[in-house]
Amino acid sequence: MLARRGICSRSEAERWIAAGRVGVGGRTVRDAERRTRADARITVDGREVTAIAPRYLALNKPRGLITSAADEHDRATVYQLLADADLPWLAPVGRLDRASEGLLLMSNDSGWAAALTDPATHVDKTYRVQVRGVPDAAALEAMRAGVSDRGEQLAVKKVALLRSGGRTAWLEIVLDEGRNRHLRRLLAALGFEVLRLIRIAIGPLVLGELGKGCWRELSAAEVRALARAAGRDDG
Repeated sequence: MLARRGICSRSEAERWIAAGRVGVGGRTVRDAERRTRADARITVDGREVTAIAPRYLALNKPRGLITSAADEHDRATVYQLLADADLPWLAPVGRLDRASEGLLLMSNDSGWAAALTDPATHVDKTYRVQVRGVPDAAALEAMRAGVSDRGEQLAVKKVALLRSGGRTAWLEIVLDEGRNRHLRRLLAALGFEVLRLIRIAIGPLVLGELGKGCWRELSAAEVRALARAAGRDDG
């Protein structure tokens, strides 16, 4: 309920509950899995918390940042890009690994985010990928057919060769699923080292001219379009 109200992440809520900081109906609760009514009076440190208005951001993630609120090795995170903004708690919608860049969504609407990241909804994600080497037609077909890696089947929905410079090539790739380091593992299995990986679109939303390290609020129409892409009817 704390996460659904946009107060904090689920993991942060679990820490607050374990520390005895959270109350429901005037009584301290230490069981994070306890079922709670949607209209329950919830307090943190004695102060009642109510739902925060949902916020939806698009961010152009640079390379070198961790998609996490905190890192055990004290590496820089995407939250540093939001440090000077007057924003409520927001969670990343999906992930981009440290070496990847491009479009990343942030929101405190957990239901909307869950729909977009649910593997069953198959929301398309489009990438521009620079690889060492130049894939031929057979290699591109192998990417579509997929490979088995560590017990997982990895494949792309679409792939096209955009341009090549003899030693490297740029590909445009569409995924409708996202396993851990999906593209890097798939391409490595086929003998191609990834030099750059940039996500340029999620469903109907494109990165466009958003500057690297910059963010913007999504319009209501964009939020609805993404919800529809994930099979939700949000009006």
